[in-house]
Amino acid sequence: MSWLAAFCLLPAGAIGASADEFRTPSISAVRVEWRAVLDQLRSEINTQPAIAPTFTFSGQRRVPAWNPRSTPALVQLNAVTSQVFAGIGRSPVPVLLPFDTAGYLEARASGAKDSPSVSRHQADFRPADLFYAGPAGYDAQFSLEPGAGDGMPQRTFARPVEVQVTGSILTYDLADPQGGKGEPVKALAAQFPDLRRFIREGYVRYAFTRFGVPYVVSIQCLDSAPRPRRLACREAYPVAEHFLKALRIAGGLPSRPRWDISSDLAERPTAVSPVFTYRPSGDIIASSGSRKQGGHVDWTAYSQIRFPVEKAPAFVISQSFARRAKTEHPSSGYLWRDNFCEPRSFNVGQCTSGFGHQGEDIRPGSCATPAEGTPTCDRKQQGVVAVRDGVVIRSPKQQAATLQINTAKEHIRFRYMHMNPSSMDADGVLSGRQVAEGEKIGVVSNYLDRPNGTSLHLHFDVQVFTRDGWIWVSPYTTLISAYERLIGARGREIGIEPQTPAAVAHALPEDVVHHDLREGGEN
Repeated sequence: MSWLAAFCLLPAGAIGASADEFRTPSISAVRVEWRAVLDQLRSEINTQPAIAPTFTFSGQRRVPAWNPRSTPALVQLNAVTSQVFAGIGRSPVPVLLPFDTAGYLEARASGAKDSPSVSRHQADFRPADLFYAGPAGYDAQFSLEPGAGDGMPQRTFARPVEVQVTGSILTYDLADPQGGKGEPVKALAAQFPDLRRFIREGYVRYAFTRFGVPYVVSIQCLDSAPRPRRLACREAYPVAEHFLKALRIAGGLPSRPRWDISSDLAERPTAVSPVFTYRPSGDIIASSGSRKQGGHVDWTAYSQIRFPVEKAPAFVISQSFARRAKTEHPSSGYLWRDNFCEPRSFNVGQCTSGFGHQGEDIRPGSCATPAEGTPTCDRKQQGVVAVRDGVVIRSPKQQAATLQINTAKEHIRFRYMHMNPSSMDADGVLSGRQVAEGEKIGVVSNYLDRPNGTSLHLHFDVQVFTRDGWIWVSPYTTLISAYERLIGARGREIGIEPQTPAAVAHALPEDVVHHDLREGGEN
């Protein structure tokens, strides 16, 4: 672990050191203070005296703390709230949501309809757009309509504001120069003594610890003036704080103790591919980084994933600095190159300049043509597949789809971009859909706000959960590792000598089109 920490602290662009092996991430596990959870739950339930006697807070003393019989009140709570938030009892951390369970039960007991309005007991937030609990914790997303919420200020933004919340028993250990920063929120100091508010990577975030568990509430926004189509971060503050004030214990159940997960060597094939080669991590095209900075060295394979493009060959290459050029057939060799820290207007804390691409561009290779003269595939119909078993996060009409993974050893997200929104809508690739590893979820396309808005490629990125919330990390090594499993052979790292955009032309598919950032960048 000390070797990994030292390596991650190398300055960005220091690509002189070659990595013969890839590493898995280092992950910390927290211990949950369940007695404090029960104390708070009791005080919340006692706000409705008619409901309080229905909960049993004295469990059996001779059973382990993780046995459900030790916390019967939590079992009862999950039985109620699972009707609204399916699977809530799978969370090994207390689930904090803007849901008033006591008020909900009181309304039902007092003769209200069988299904009293959820929004009425949810601080006027709509029913959850997404709720997903698993062995690592939980993730949820709620929306607040314009004008909704008692005492809320008028908002310029004309659409519902989406609020995300995550609580996790696992946090990824990153060499993070921006980590741990933020300012207190005086109005919430009594309820959340350690609350930090900060704007990072396109989101305003509120991070706090409760019962020993890290939680982060976040809203995507722009650090700019309010506009009807662009939510300003200052405009998001009151929505997030309205959400935080309404948080109550909604479920969760103790699990067996967890242990920290140390970094280790990542599994790789032993056979060596005669054709698959790659430049080192962080070795982006010379002078292409924001403010002339180099890339970010990261030899971590963050997850053992299935490669996101259905078939080989495929290329991880720049789509913004590559010019049209002839290439050798993949059977003669092809070269990958990192583009995680290429210049974009997106905040990326792992990049030295603070800005970057957020992920990697993947381009499907040309289809082989057999002797009969018929191509073996259609490049415009190259399948995009789920890299792991998980749950989709995506609203209708969005061009991006995120895959949420929640297991006993991982809490990680993978985002896909540039697929056609209409096709994804028609295929039901929407929030809450569960998909299996290898399941087709779309095709490689060129959608960027409109059809033909970019080149034919897939943008793919990775986010891991930290005490600052979901942070973008370099997916380059993860993709190399996944591609090696796809082709059943290990790639070969190629030199570190400086390269210009023209010098990598031989490694690119012949129909790569140059995209000048001055004409409007893309992700």
